[in-house]
Amino acid sequence: MESIELQSSGGEWLAGTGPESDIVISSRIRLARNLAEFPFLSKATQKERGQIERRACEALLKAKIAEDMRYHSLPPLSPIDRLFLVERHLISREHALGKGPRGVCLAARETTSIMVNEEDHLRMQGLRSGFQLRTTWEQVDDVDTKLERVLDFAFSPQLGYLTVCPTNVGTGMRASVMLHLPALVMTRQIDKVFQALSKINLAVRGLYGEGTQASGDFYQISNQQTLGKSELEIIETIERVIPKIMEYERTVRENLLEQRREVIEDKVWRAFGMLQTARTINSEETMDLLSAVRMGVNLRIIRDVEIPTVNELFILTQPAHLQKMERSELNSPERDITRATYIRNRLAGRAAGNGSQGDGRGGGKEDRKAK
Repeated sequence: MESIELQSSGGEWLAGTGPESDIVISSRIRLARNLAEFPFLSKATQKERGQIERRACEALLKAKIAEDMRYHSLPPLSPIDRLFLVERHLISREHALGKGPRGVCLAARETTSIMVNEEDHLRMQGLRSGFQLRTTWEQVDDVDTKLERVLDFAFSPQLGYLTVCPTNVGTGMRASVMLHLPALVMTRQIDKVFQALSKINLAVRGLYGEGTQASGDFYQISNQQTLGKSELEIIETIERVIPKIMEYERTVRENLLEQRREVIEDKVWRAFGMLQTARTINSEETMDLLSAVRMGVNLRIIRDVEIPTVNELFILTQPAHLQKMERSELNSPERDITRATYIRNRLAGRAAGNGSQGDGRGGGKEDRKAK
């Protein structure tokens, strides 16, 4: 059975090196495409799904998108490996849980992923650190152009690219930005942001996109309209809005420091202390505590932890990542113990480059044996 290799880092998009990365975690562009010679997946037989996958794989190889790209068929992967890809934002939950022939093509630094037989025949995704929608769009547009040279996409001169869901018809593009907004959540001003965004047809979703709840004070903001606007017009709409939200969040953070410094410092240091000392901790509490620590690092309350370390902990402490580090299936209490051990070991190193995944895995087993 094929297995996904556990990378030593969380991918380029978690590096915290992109523009405005104190608030903007990542920028993502996704394009939906279907092959003209095959029916939509909602009507396709299992045989046709297999033919679509083979045709897509041939095209991906022929298009020479990147030398380091590798295709992974999903059915042979274990449930943990499929969840691992979801946690890294490389495939959707629907794709992981789907049936029949399907897969994903990945670049080594996880900046590009191409899902085959998700809701549409192809879903191309670019993912970058910080606020850089245009760079991400150029990257995905290049992939789209290369594939269009070897594939005939379903396209209407009147409607644009044809997709299974009518809301994706037109450009087939979803542009989204993932924001970290702890101060707006703390002061209960986040609802004002939601209301303003809904008025201009922008959607707000949780950490893992559509149908997910906000976790760790992360919110994805994306376009809802794909028909009647060009890709750049969609991007420009989001680019006008995001700076205002960033300014709002930064203003509230500064106000909290000026007016309620003891309260904000207490919240940050309590969270940091819990993460440094906890012996068992679940995913939800981890996300909340890491959110406070991340804000504390950006406000220079905590000075000896780097943002990449915190960013990676949001992902590396998820259930599938922990089980891959342990190389075994873990029940919920075991995951909570392993998670706490890994966080303690990683924070003990403090700097972004310290505390490898190997260290976390070994520590977890030793602690459990000691108990």
